[in-house]
Amino acid sequence: MERLTPRVRVVWLVVAGIRAAIVGGVIVGGALAVSSTGVWASEPDWFVPAAVGLAVVLAGVRILVAWLRYSVWRFEVRDDGLYIERGVFTRIKTVVPYVRVQHVDSRRSPIERTTGLATMVVYTAGSRSADVAIPGLTPERADGLREELRRLAIESEGEDAV
Repeated sequence: MERLTPRVRVVWLVVAGIRAAIVGGVIVGGALAVSSTGVWASEPDWFVPAAVGLAVVLAGVRILVAWLRYSVWRFEVRDDGLYIERGVFTRIKTVVPYVRVQHVDSRRSPIERTTGLATMVVYTAGSRSADVAIPGLTPERADGLREELRRLAIESEGEDAV
């Protein structure tokens, strides 16, 4: 199976850092607000430091998961469908039969453009988890994969999806 471009770790680490900063800001800000307003009259001395510690631990977990995510993520274009494996804690294996493909997009977020990456999104006719995305592709690989999936979807018209 094909692995993603290693630069995707940069994208995932930046996103994890931004999300950790937001969640940490809410946790520490809430603790400081409770501490300074006197809502909790007899708060323990460790209340705000514990909130800071919790924010640091959560940030560490987010960054670790973002780092480990790369080692698990794989995909493969086979004759019968697109196979994807992902998930750090819960391993998810997805098969997208070509007959179910509705359309295929490639997209590039600002962070992906900065790192020279793209994401390919496959929209399917299914109802649960109907869309799948393959991040961490070079723009050329995303465009080539989009055209390959488009061709395979056209060839599979009239087949049964299972």
